[in-house]
Amino acid sequence: MSTRLTTLAQLRGVHNRLRSLALLLEEEELRTQYHDDLSPLGWHLGHCCYIENYWLREGIQGDDSKTAHLKDLYIPENSPKPERGGRLPDKETLLRQTLEDHEQNLLLLSGMAEPLAENKLLDNDYLPFFLIQHHAQHYETMLMVLTQRAYQRHRHDFFPSRRLIGRSPADDYVSLPECTYPIGGALPLAFDNELPAHSPELCAYSIRRTPASNAEYLGFIEAGGYEQQAYWSASGWEWLEKSQCQHPEHWRQDARGWWYGLSEDGPCDLKPEEPVHGINYYEAEAFARYADARLPQEHEWEAAQKLHSLQKTGIVWEWCKNPFAPYQDYIAFPYDRYSQAWFDDQHFVLKGGSRYTRPIIKRPSFRNFYNPDKRHIFAGCRLARSE
Repeated sequence: MSTRLTTLAQLRGVHNRLRSLALLLEEEELRTQYHDDLSPLGWHLGHCCYIENYWLREGIQGDDSKTAHLKDLYIPENSPKPERGGRLPDKETLLRQTLEDHEQNLLLLSGMAEPLAENKLLDNDYLPFFLIQHHAQHYETMLMVLTQRAYQRHRHDFFPSRRLIGRSPADDYVSLPECTYPIGGALPLAFDNELPAHSPELCAYSIRRTPASNAEYLGFIEAGGYEQQAYWSASGWEWLEKSQCQHPEHWRQDARGWWYGLSEDGPCDLKPEEPVHGINYYEAEAFARYADARLPQEHEWEAAQKLHSLQKTGIVWEWCKNPFAPYQDYIAFPYDRYSQAWFDDQHFVLKGGSRYTRPIIKRPSFRNFYNPDKRHIFAGCRLARSE
């Protein structure tokens, strides 16, 4: 049993991207934890290689020679984040080992090494696609690490070329009638939480064609959005009082009071019409109340996207109002804890993808999920209204 060449090319591509990010950093930077919720960048590279070896070598071939000695480092629950950096191999060793393992695993999947054992996980390239998507998600997380690194390196010596001017939210809604809409994905790409595909009936609603923009979010700030408790849920206001946040995570002001942004490449102008990001669920929810709207339920978002009614998707992740929960008749796969551990009413769904998200993940059915207080995830929002 061998993997299709197009799938192997995608896997090689994400291998190269993972290693290229590690090459950007010095030895100590690879080990540095730049944010409490993020592991050191070098750990993500090693973890992705470990997971690949775990499924292909230990799971399929019954060979744990590449994994048994690394379980306490690369299985997250065995390895507290603050301890991960100090336990990594040196940069040269990490890059050499991952390159060797990546190349050997590509040969194994191609059928040019030892024969792969028969396993249903290999049907229709399911496992290679699972690994590609796993690695792609960590690639985006590694870019979150680089962005947090940029925040810490920034010395507030940037002056934007033009001033961002706040404005009211646009009224660019599209209406969808009460109807049954197809929801969910299909194998071999879909994760277990996207299945089974089904067709729920949705009440009539309207949804913004475009996400909330930088200029619109500045209008919220200038209207006292962070001071008016009426815009915030009880838990959101509690978070706000504790955090004292007053703007998106990556926004900064120069000596003139002009706003600019920070990315992994450093400071940059904030484009007025670009979707805002760096806000959490509570902030998105408050902005929606300020705009006399609400966040869309994830099925509303997915239905509208499948009807090609949404514009500017895939630039920022978009918060949805509902917690992450299983679909009816959900079956855990390929292991129980992949999604089940997060069905806890403490994680909320995000849709669409960011500019850092790899194309294989930017499908309407894909369900990202985070706690409502997280701001480091390139997330913004889109507004909806009930009809």
